[in-house]
Amino acid sequence: MFFGKPWSEWIAEYAESHQNPTNRVLHTLGIPMIAVSILLVLIMPIIHLGWTLPVLLFILGWIFQFVGHVFEGKKPEFFRDWRFLFVGLRWWFAKISGKV
Repeated sequence: MFFGKPWSEWIAEYAESHQNPTNRVLHTLGIPMIAVSILLVLIMPIIHLGWTLPVLLFILGWIFQFVGHVFEGKKPEFFRDWRFLFVGLRWWFAKISGKV
């Protein structure tokens, strides 16, 4: 459950607005780039990694997201509801595991 709605409903709604094959590929690449960039920033104090890689991954990941939505012809879902910022990674795991 996430904000009173099952994850399956969030993912289904997210998937509905991500039907274009190019958008799906760009999201499949961009979402993990963003997630990894955030993880790298969190572990930077431990591994003493510079800012370059996390920032590049974060920016490139978001570029992929927005370019994908140009192909889709729709605005990103999080423009309508900010909670969709937390759904993309769940959608990615569902897609990779063949559930979407």
